[in-house]
Amino acid sequence: MSWKFTSDAPIYIQIMDEIKLRIARGKLKAGDKVPSVRELAVIAGVNPNTMQKALSELEREGVLYSQRTSGRFVSDISTYDTDMKRDVGKKYIKIYVDEMRLLGYDDDELVEAVKQYIEESEQLSEPVI
Repeated sequence: MSWKFTSDAPIYIQIMDEIKLRIARGKLKAGDKVPSVRELAVIAGVNPNTMQKALSELEREGVLYSQRTSGRFVSDISTYDTDMKRDVGKKYIKIYVDEMRLLGYDDDELVEAVKQYIEESEQLSEPVI
């Protein structure tokens, strides 16, 4: 199954974002081995050169590291995993805010909509006695 890509950003950046998202969600943890470039390219449905560029950039950022004969691994990100979560979260917030503004919401209405959603979702998750 291939990953879903959009036309709003280069594919290698979207691959980087997807890997960072998986780290932020805890699906990839420090020390986890990352599949090879070819394996990931097949999984994502992209050219291996595109995947190589994305992984190289993640190494340059310190998100991944290579061991010469063993492959690539997720770095010990405990020192900045909060920043990664914040960065990923900001992207989702930007999408939400941009879309809501296109619908005509002002900032106060955006905040109120989020508060209302949180309250409603908390009520749904309360156990029934």
